[in-house]
Order: sequence, then structure tokens, then C-alpha cells
Amino acid sequence: MQADQSSRAVLLAAGIAALALSWAALRLSSQLPLQLWLQAAAHPSLEDSRQLLFHFSSLPRLVTALLCGAALGLASTILQHILRNPLASPTTLGIEAGAQLALVIATIWAPFLFGIGIGRELVALTGALIMTALIFAIASARGFSSLTLILTGLVTGLFCGSLIIALKLLNQEYIASLYIWGAGSIAQQDWSVVTYLLPRLMACFLVAALLARPLDVLTLSDESANALGVSLRILRASALFVAVLLTAFVISAVGVIGFIGLAAPQIALLAGARRLQARLILAPVIGAGLLVLVDQAVQTVSGGFADFLPTGAVTALLGAPLLLCLLPRLRTSGNDWAQEISISSQVPQSRPSFLLLAIGLIAAAAAGLFLGRTPDGWSLAFGDAFAALAPWRLPRVSVSILAGAMLGMAGVLLQRLTRNPVASPEVIGIGTGVAIGVLVSMVVSATPGRSLQMSLSFAGASMVLALLLWRGVRSRGAPDQLLLTGIALSAFLDAIIVSFLALGDPRASQLLAWLSGSTYRADFATVWTTLIVAVPLLVATPLLSRWLDILPLGEEASRGLGVPLGLSRMTVMLLAALLTAASVLAVGPLTFAGLVGSHLAHALGLRRALEHLIGAGLIGATLMVTADWLGRILIFPFQLPAGLVAALIGVPYLIWHLMRRMR
Repeated sequence: MQADQSSRAVLLAAGIAALALSWAALRLSSQLPLQLWLQAAAHPSLEDSRQLLFHFSSLPRLVTALLCGAALGLASTILQHILRNPLASPTTLGIEAGAQLALVIATIWAPFLFGIGIGRELVALTGALIMTALIFAIASARGFSSLTLILTGLVTGLFCGSLIIALKLLNQEYIASLYIWGAGSIAQQDWSVVTYLLPRLMACFLVAALLARPLDVLTLSDESANALGVSLRILRASALFVAVLLTAFVISAVGVIGFIGLAAPQIALLAGARRLQARLILAPVIGAGLLVLVDQAVQTVSGGFADFLPTGAVTALLGAPLLLCLLPRLRTSGNDWAQEISISSQVPQSRPSFLLLAIGLIAAAAAGLFLGRTPDGWSLAFGDAFAALAPWRLPRVSVSILAGAMLGMAGVLLQRLTRNPVASPEVIGIGTGVAIGVLVSMVVSATPGRSLQMSLSFAGASMVLALLLWRGVRSRGAPDQLLLTGIALSAFLDAIIVSFLALGDPRASQLLAWLSGSTYRADFATVWTTLIVAVPLLVATPLLSRWLDILPLGEEASRGLGVPLGLSRMTVMLLAALLTAASVLAVGPLTFAGLVGSHLAHALGLRRALEHLIGAGLIGATLMVTADWLGRILIFPFQLPAGLVAALIGVPYLIWHLMRRMR
């Protein structure tokens, strides 16, 4: 039986590789006759443009895709094995985000580092190692549990993404090139990337081959491994370093290609490759084949614009649906995750006064309205000064309060509905669904109105949430299935957005500013529109508190207590989508108020649904108002978007809280 499964996995990997190489050969033959390939590869004729294109562009691009796909497949296989986590990959653990952030910082402020022979890879490796060390320091207190690792990796990855967007907004001259590179462009003009990657990746492959047999020990318990004289800490650290090295090399060479690393090992496993040695061989082959297939599709569809359409972004367009189709066959650790969720739900018994939370919100709103900076220093605006500033400050504060409250409550709805503490509009793709709605409104109308944006945004949010709930029903509520579905959907939708930005559309800067969570253009019309939508939603949400108290108990308990499962789930789903669409339209998707507000309210002891909703709404509103105020004063006279500042405030606090609770 095991031999049959291994044979099936080998056949699948060989089939993917053969299909990829056949398609590549077919495209290359359309550019240059087969009989001229050898000459063009070795010594191209300077008088034949086809041979020059073959030698300096098409062939190195194919080899680069093979190398990068294989490296990412191997890196994710190692990570999934040493962590015993089917969701582990450079993307979900934040390794890619750390390397990308380091490279963006160096590109803007220290470009001289790239003049050094190994400067680029050292920058990427430093960022990846720092992010890895941070994530593992947090997760080590819980024995590297799946939930802790993925939660920390996703949150820190989104945090790095927020910083990257801030840097791009403040350095407009780099936006186009940074987006093309950051989205994973493997277009080549010579063999320099191949000569850079080949020796480094071969060295990593050799080390991984030497570690293959020792890594089998990780399937044993720690006591058994110690009895055999194996230091699991050194073994895990060595394998982890190899995986981080592979990721850093790829990112420093071509940018972020996020989905291949997550998909290739899962396809190998689902095809029957149970042994580690088999997966270490087959996953790189599958990864290389998948990336070549995607790149050939990009070149076929985009034609002359292939150099501008990033292959890394398109990998998610094709790969995410594939992973969604394969998920039902994946054996997951749902029971373990449910146990971890119940453990993470233990909270202190002392409860804060809602009056204190309200006072905190009032204080933040007062600072936003009256306290600011001028060229002469700090100033308090009263009387005529406040009357002059009110048309700008009052709408921003009002919109921030409404949006923060809606996001906080939406986070509570999603976490209780899915029984998953990771669920929030930002993490599982609902905010990205709203962003797609805004993007579509920009495409169908030169001047999209609020009603068009709202309707399309609600459609996008509802589509994502419906898919998540459908997957939850199919997987019987397994949190890892739901989370992986959210990651895949987010990657798919993000790929559409990044491709739009990388193509250089004139509306890209407008979309980028909105994505960062801005209240710049808030006026009284925006306030009234948001208020008309927000008040009914904020009033209706607490009416569902009884359902929200019962639904986390499971289907059988909910039915026994008289809760109509279909009606209750649909109602909560629609409310969460409406709350998210309205709030994200007002302040953009990068806020973290939904995730942080719900987590902090729960951590403060607000366990019952009604008090959880109210507390999360107050905390979310306070976070957004404070972020809007800080965005105005931190780099005065320039401004940072409120949603971006909220992420910079909320994520470090959430990480600190996770570490404190684990200790």
C-alpha cells in the first residue's frame, strides 16, 4: 500500500514536471527553431535578435523559475517536518515578510549595501532571521504549538506588510519598482540571477540531503531521541537555518513568491509521499514544475507585457484554488487545535469597568479634536482656533470611532462563529474581499460613488465569508482548515491587487493610499454616510449575544438549546460582512482593530458575548482614534494613515500579550 502511494506521488511529480517543461519547450520553439537552441544557448549570434532573446531572457528565466520553485518547495518541506505543522511555510511563518521588509529598508536608506558582493543576501537573511527568532521566541513557550506559530507568523507578517506600505507611501519614487520586485518578478535580462542562485541553492540542497536521515528522528518523542544521543535542539536549529537560507536567497534574487512553498509539500503529501526522504525530493520537483507552469501561463496571457506582470503574484491566482480543492483530503490536527483554542481562551476573572473603557475613548477623541502640532510646536485648539480646524478634525475622529467600533464587533462575530481565535476581517481575507470590491468599482467607473463602492465591497466581503463558512461546514469546524482557506483566499485576492498595482495603472497610488487605511479625505458627507450604515449595525449586533454565547459550544449543543443553526450562521455572517464592508470603506483594510480589539477585550476578562462585543467595540474605536491622532503628529508636517498606525500599535501589543500569557 505504501509502495503504491509512493509510486503515485512520483508519477504526479513527474507529470507536473513534464507538463511544465513541455509547455516551456513549446513556447521556446515558437521563439526560436529547435535546431538553433544549442548554438543560441552557447554562443548566440549577435546579428540574430531571436538568439539573443533566447540566450539572455527566455532561457535564464526558465532556469530561474526551476531553481526558485525547487528552493521554496524544499524550504517548506523542512519547516513542516521540524515543526510538525502542515501549515508551516516561509509565508505563514512571516519569514518572507521579514526578508522583504529588510530589503525595502535597505533599498530606500542604505542602497550602498547592494554594491557589496553579498550585501543583498545578507540583508534578506538578516531580516528573515530576526523575524524567525521573534516568532520562535514567542512560540517556544507553548512547545511550538500549531496555533501559536501560525497566529504569530500571520500577525507579524501583516505587521511587516504594514511597515512596507508605509515606507512605499513615504517614498513614492520607489513604488513601481518595489511593487514589481515585491510581487516576485522572475523576468531576466542575463544569467546573473542564475549564477547567483545556483551555487547557493546547491549547497543548501546538499546540506538538506545530509540532514534527511537525522531528521527522521523528529518523528520520535524527545525522550527517545535523547536516548539515541541526538540533540533535537541543534538538529531543529540546523534544519531551520537551511530553510531560512533558501527563502532569503530566493527573495533577494527575485522577490516574494509566496504560494509555491505552501502548496508543493502539501501536494506531495496528498499524493502519497509519507516518508520525509521522498518529500524532500518530490516537493522541490513539484515546486519547480508549478512555478514554471505559472510563469509560462503569465507569458502566454500577457504577451509583450510579461516583464511587468509579476509571476509571484500570479502563483496565488492559480495555486490558491488548487489548494482549496485539495484541502478536503488533507489530514489535519483539528482536535489538537480545538484543545489549544480552549486553552488560549482562559482569561483572568477580574473584569474592567466599561466606564474606564469609555473614558479612554473620550480621552482619545479629545486629543484627536483639540491637541495637535503646528510649525511653532504643540497647540491646544479652543474657540475660534477649534472652529477653524473642526471641518478637518471632527470628520476624521468621527469616522475613526465608527469604523473602529464596527471592526471590533466584526472580529468578535467571526471568532465566535468560527470558534477560532485567529479569525478576524484582517487575517482571514474579508478585508481583502472589500478591497477587491473597491478595485472593481474603480475599474467600472472613473468616479465611483459611495453606494457603488459599498455594494461591491459588501459583495466581496460576503463572497469571502461564505467560502470560509462553507469550508468550515465541510471540515466540521476544524480551525486549521478554516485558517488555511483564509490564507489561500487572501493570497488569491492580494495577487489581483498587487498585479493591478505593479502594472502601473494611474489609479494605483489612489488604491495604495486607501489600502493603507486613510482618513485623509473624510468629510461630513462621509461621516453621515458611515453613521447611517453603522448605527443600525452596531445596535443589531448585541441582539445576537445569546446565539454568540451558544454557537461556540458546537452543533449538537446549539441544536439542543434551540438555536437554528442555518439562520443563526447566515445572520452572523451577513452582519460581519456588513460591518467589515462599512468600516473598511471608511478607513481601509490595514487596521488590525478587528483582531486586536476582540483579543484584548477577551484578555481583559470579557467572556460573555454581550460584554465581549461592547468591550471590543470600545477598544477598536479607541485604537482607531488614537492611531488617527498619532498619524497626524508623529512625522508632522507629513501624515501617516490611521489604519497603518493602528497596525503599528496593535500588533506589537498583541505579540507582547501572547508572550506574557504564555509565561
